[in-house]
Amino acid sequence: MKIEPDQFNLSTLFNACAALNNNRAMKIGKKLLDEMPANYRNNNITSTSAIDMLMKFGDVESAE
Repeated sequence: MKIEPDQFNLSTLFNACAALNNNRAMKIGKKLLDEMPANYRNNNITSTSAIDMLMKFGDVESAE
């Protein structure tokens, strides 16, 4: 079964990575962000979740 990315499952995954806040979660979260489809980059829900995740990782430069 293949799950297509949407604003809800992407934001849930970013929030889960932020909550775990460890090296493995950081790698997974950044990989998800790098592979996120372009049409979700301007979505308020996904971008806010991704920025929150990056800030919790202390990666202010990427969050900007």
